[in-house]
Amino acid sequence: MVADKKYDASAIQVLEGLEPVRKRPGMYIGSTDERGLHHLVWEVLDNAIDEAMAGYCDQIVVTLHEDSSVSVSDDGRGIPVEKHPQTGISTVETVLTVLHAGGKFGGGGYKVSGGLHGVGVSVVNALSARTQVTVDRDGGKYFVAFEGGAPAEELKKVGEADRQGTIVKFWPDEKIFETTDFDFEVIKKRVRQQAYLTRGVTITLRDERENEEKGWFPQVAQFYFEGGIASFIRHLNEDKEAVADIFSLRDEADGVEVEVSLQYTKEFRELVLSFANNIQTAEGGTHVTGFAAALTRVMNKYARENGFLKEKDPNFSSEDVREGLSAIISVKVADPQFEGQTKSKLGNSNVRGIVDRIFSDKFSEFLAENPPEARAILTKCALATRARLAARAARDTVIRKGALEGLTLPGKLADCSSKDPKNSELFIVEGDSAGGSAKQGRDRYTQAILPLRGKILNTESCRLDKMLANNEVKSLIVALGTAIGEEFEGKKLRYDKIVIMTDADVDGAHIRTLLLTLLYRHFPELVTQGHVYVAQPPLYKLVKGKQTWYAMTDEEKDALKKEHDVKGDNIQRYKGLGEMNPNQLWETTMDPKTRTLLQITIEDAERADHIFKVLMGDEVLPRRRFIQTHAGDVKELDI
Repeated sequence: MVADKKYDASAIQVLEGLEPVRKRPGMYIGSTDERGLHHLVWEVLDNAIDEAMAGYCDQIVVTLHEDSSVSVSDDGRGIPVEKHPQTGISTVETVLTVLHAGGKFGGGGYKVSGGLHGVGVSVVNALSARTQVTVDRDGGKYFVAFEGGAPAEELKKVGEADRQGTIVKFWPDEKIFETTDFDFEVIKKRVRQQAYLTRGVTITLRDERENEEKGWFPQVAQFYFEGGIASFIRHLNEDKEAVADIFSLRDEADGVEVEVSLQYTKEFRELVLSFANNIQTAEGGTHVTGFAAALTRVMNKYARENGFLKEKDPNFSSEDVREGLSAIISVKVADPQFEGQTKSKLGNSNVRGIVDRIFSDKFSEFLAENPPEARAILTKCALATRARLAARAARDTVIRKGALEGLTLPGKLADCSSKDPKNSELFIVEGDSAGGSAKQGRDRYTQAILPLRGKILNTESCRLDKMLANNEVKSLIVALGTAIGEEFEGKKLRYDKIVIMTDADVDGAHIRTLLLTLLYRHFPELVTQGHVYVAQPPLYKLVKGKQTWYAMTDEEKDALKKEHDVKGDNIQRYKGLGEMNPNQLWETTMDPKTRTLLQITIEDAERADHIFKVLMGDEVLPRRRFIQTHAGDVKELDI
């Protein structure tokens, strides 16, 4: 790589100091748990990716070391080492010790960058017990070290260098983080994603930590994708049956670079991922709005001109043209404006029109030049329209029935007397026996009980009209109060907590999975907003004299047995919730003061989508492979 002479100390702008970071780390990285720990890696990796996007780097290596440290090496320009005009210390020290000091704030260091959404490598330094930076630049090798964010070893030249680049190595501070154990799979997913989004870069991930259980040392994953986001689409759809070939475009207008890749499959749901400067915009933004508007308009125009829609036919809705769609929208913007605390929504108003215009032109050409592909896609849209109208009729029937019956559903829903959703909880209980105990043991003011009879419908691969014909599913929809599909209104949710309470056995796990499939696929907002929980009933009851203990796991049971010298006849294993009397069920599983609830979150929507498809979809082979791969992880199987 050749050095850019314009990238010097004057390109680095200083905004404010670093003082508060160690005192309030959550303000800067969100949390100090595993998520916050991995955020440190993202910050350093983002800097290397920025060099790659600017065209100065094509090799990045991320290494997990045996001593709990992580290093990120790139062959970019190298952080400038000369004295910074504002701070009076070296530029590399400024970048590492001053919050928001970097080449991304208008100093001319980068045309576009992703790091602006984060908090910078200075925060990584502040939250690390030790940080070492090695810079190869202009023929020299330079080294500097910090401890707890403060300088520990002054910047010095330690030799000559025949390369350019930066190596940042850091040891997360064990006094700050709940764990310092990095997850290889979590980092691998992020690395793979960045390789898809950044053409021409090879990213290598090395895990040099020994792992006798898994039998590897070291573990290496390397990613380079010539096809860019088209390869990403191929990866997302590997378990799906395609309707047409992949469409891709890459173009630029008014300083905004636009990439779009999409493919239609025989799925009923859409999967749209969006990025701005390689930052995933989970809440979308102007680039997604422009894409969606153009897609609907182009599809309707082509359908009218080619006879798929007759004169009296209504247009395809936005929902119709997105059914079965997998798409990635990626834009590069010189001055990205992100909205919200999490910076997950792009707000640049000019981007909408640019994406709309570029995508409209290119996708219209694609449809015109590929009639068989266009025919397959439009046929899929027409089927979606018919299904939507049938589902609307079925849904309207359910909603009308719920309104007429006042949501009482005799024999099923035992509602709570509170009318304030913030104080209300809905327990979805397996079986009438457990339902009876739950109804007797509950707090009638705040807790509602909905017993399910048998296993509900697998909603992974069925349309809405079929779902609404299932009594158990229908009862749950009416109880929630939000309606479903295009009529969904989250503000009408009748309960702040939706608690799945099933037996701790194989059947209970199956029912729990079916319910989670229903909620994840058709009420995703309830999951992402933190309303969905899984109850954690105990597996064992231990009794000695008048004392009683409950154990959630075999390990906990063994520890209690040893600690209190409990004999075998005084240990009861619960096969189901129905074995507990109302008082026991309240005390162990439903009392807010003593219970344990597992909140369901979606940290990785892409992986969740894949797992639900494998476990609950129509294809048998992927499910068989999954079972064969993970069979060894099952310690005890209750048959």
